[in-house]
Amino acid sequence: MLESMKQIKNGRRVTPTFSSKEMKRRVKGLRLIMADLGVDAAVLTSIHCIDYYSDFLYCSFGRRYALVVTQEQITSVSANIDGGQPGRRTVGENVVYTDWDRDNYFKALQRLVPADARIGVEFDHLSLETYGRLQEAFPSSPIKDLSSAVMRQRMIKSPEEITVIRNGARIADLGGAACVEALSEGVPEYEIALHSTQTMVRAIAETYPDAELMDTWTWFQSGINTDGAHNPVTSRQVQKGEILSLNCFPMIAGYYTALERTLFLEHASDAHLRTWAINVEVHERGLTLIKPGARCCDIAAELNEIYARYGLLANRTFGYGHSFGVLSHYYGREAGLELREDVETILEPGMVVSMEPMIMIPEGQPGAGGYREHDILVLGHDGAENITGFPYGPEHNIIKA
Repeated sequence: MLESMKQIKNGRRVTPTFSSKEMKRRVKGLRLIMADLGVDAAVLTSIHCIDYYSDFLYCSFGRRYALVVTQEQITSVSANIDGGQPGRRTVGENVVYTDWDRDNYFKALQRLVPADARIGVEFDHLSLETYGRLQEAFPSSPIKDLSSAVMRQRMIKSPEEITVIRNGARIADLGGAACVEALSEGVPEYEIALHSTQTMVRAIAETYPDAELMDTWTWFQSGINTDGAHNPVTSRQVQKGEILSLNCFPMIAGYYTALERTLFLEHASDAHLRTWAINVEVHERGLTLIKPGARCCDIAAELNEIYARYGLLANRTFGYGHSFGVLSHYYGREAGLELREDVETILEPGMVVSMEPMIMIPEGQPGAGGYREHDILVLGHDGAENITGFPYGPEHNIIKA
């Protein structure tokens, strides 16, 4: 009979991203959360939480993964398709479930979690189907939500995390310089993005030679394509005098950093310069507001007043910034630390946030396009340090090819 689960010991463990002390600190914090909420076993399923507590960044590809944490053990549950890679990466132990039976994932959980244990999960990640199957696998177990509490833990960065984020910000600056290097009239967006991404990947490999090199990307948008912050690159060719958006995203062990800038090639119209200057004004004011004790909603409210004064508040497209850490464009986000009107979180030392105001002027209007500047700030006890080095504004970013 084919086995439902196994262990794959294939090669030595790799050099981890973080120290043993750092990972123990994180798991200790999780166990305190579990004790406070009356949870015996945490069954974490999201990419961001599993990476945060185990240093294993999974690729789901339609399969389920988990990290089971009790007061005594920490074990990742991975699919057989990954071979021994999860075992080489995971802090703690690893159990592999096979594809021979669709219940094998839940059989692995049953091996690791006592039948009557009080289970903690992430309600903001579990699908209805997985939640229902989990209830069937553990009919005697109450299930509680841990998502808000573990998100709160992730919002405060350790010195080791901040080191990774600093390196990411430095590498994002290199990606920005590569965009400018590749920029000239008639070059397609994707060619500029490719040059930037290759530059960043090589820099990550040099800085972290034991890291898995995955998920780093660049969006370089031109003209009408700048209207959305997350618009993908296209084959559109860059033209002189049109608005451009540079967006560089190096990913290091699941840790996201970013550089975003408004650019023009050769020249900008008077209407574009006026609108750009307004967005820079908001950006610079926002940088001064990020400090310990400030509330996210109050920062957003004050910056709204600047846009309103110029009649551009309705052109704002999203909140003014967000947290950094284990997040990506296709997985987690620390929603409790966004600079929005509906977020009352108070900024604290150890938090890392962006300031990134954006406004969009529709096609056909003077100054049409999307304007966005983005810096990363690390909060300390006395203020905030801006760790983004790439310059912004018309004085620096009207690029002469």
